[in-house]
Amino acid sequence: MHHIFALTAIFVTWKWGDWRNWEKYYPTILYFIIGDLTYNFLVYNKPLWSYESAIFNHTLIDILITFTVFPCTVLLFIPYMPKGIVKQTIYILAWTAIALIIELFLHAGGWFSYHNDWNLGWSVMHDVLMFMLLWLHYKRPLWVWPISIIIAFAVLALFDIPFSSMK
Repeated sequence: MHHIFALTAIFVTWKWGDWRNWEKYYPTILYFIIGDLTYNFLVYNKPLWSYESAIFNHTLIDILITFTVFPCTVLLFIPYMPKGIVKQTIYILAWTAIALIIELFLHAGGWFSYHNDWNLGWSVMHDVLMFMLLWLHYKRPLWVWPISIIIAFAVLALFDIPFSSMK
């Protein structure tokens, strides 16, 4: 299922994404990728969620998603951000809803699982923060790094992920 999800993201981005101007979004794409790879590194032995498959392990699926779906997300999300805080808030919430619908579909199909007290409520907060940080990174990249580091340490503390469990 994950490969179908990735191919769908590529098709949708080819059709509606701003792929012709990918260079403008490249730093934000890299930020997104670095964030995901850091998550996988920090929680390797105590994951909060994981992709599931009868054929591939989480790492291989995550690499597929990270290098296809995440760049596509940025190429679809950033170019269409409206002006004005109210419209931007609605836009971020709409993208959060889309991400959650996809997550619910994957979870219901057994292709995505929760671990170590993570649940759909945490995913909602994660996705809202993620889209806000992607937008902020695009506009003010240096502001996002300290915020991201603080959030990472907060997640490690909140979910009791000791440094000794890291790979």
